[in-house]
Amino acid sequence: VEEQVRSERMKVELVTNVSHDLKTPLTSIINYVDLLSKEELAPAYANDYVKIIAQKADRLKNLVQDLFEISRANSGAIELHPEQIDVVALVEQTIAEMDQRADALGLELRTQFAVPRLMVWADGKKLHRVFENLLGNALKYSLAGTRIYIAVFPLGQAATIIFKNIANYEMHFSPEDIVERFQRGDASRTTEGSGLGLAIAKSFVELCGGTLAIEVDGDLFKATASLPICAQPEAEAPPPELTHQEEPEERPPAPGESPEAPAEEP
Repeated sequence: VEEQVRSERMKVELVTNVSHDLKTPLTSIINYVDLLSKEELAPAYANDYVKIIAQKADRLKNLVQDLFEISRANSGAIELHPEQIDVVALVEQTIAEMDQRADALGLELRTQFAVPRLMVWADGKKLHRVFENLLGNALKYSLAGTRIYIAVFPLGQAATIIFKNIANYEMHFSPEDIVERFQRGDASRTTEGSGLGLAIAKSFVELCGGTLAIEVDGDLFKATASLPICAQPEAEAPPPELTHQEEPEERPPAPGESPEAPAEEP
């Protein structure tokens, strides 16, 4: 067991160090490609070559960044900043950011929010990355002309967030395998992707104290994230509104009535 733990730790450290060392030369490549793209090269088709290099360099940058993040998450070296997060608002923000991409792909996003607000205790940036990866995965692999359903509702003491879509390919993988690193549902690997999106989402959800479950039913792909709900304190009742009250007018004592004596101080 000790040997296996040591081997796993060394593997994680190797991936972390390699991905970190790749950042410096990759940054230089991207910067020089950006400079070349601003020049009018001759012959003219050389400008097209520069655009292709820029696209591939950007894809490599995303792959290295994903590799770096999953390695840090697995090693426990990632820094968290937990706070109260409204998952309904965060899901709406993610949808707004990717809505144009859905329209371009001929996909319709349908939302089902059981409550207007649902607070959880999590790292906002990490949770936003989770929703980006889950929705991005659905957009990438959904059958054209279909709908993607996003639901948010409380279930017991957990906030449940579900992403459902119809796949554009036949799914032969198991739910346990697809969340592993470098696993791709598209066996032909014709689509762009690193195979790290679901692994990162699973790691980040678990770091926030939740769980991520994958279900496959025929062509239906379903990802369910569950996060513990914050204990929301009851709103304090507002203080009673103070109104000006007029003092009663003094009246003379009635016949046979003795005037009131002032109360003695104790």
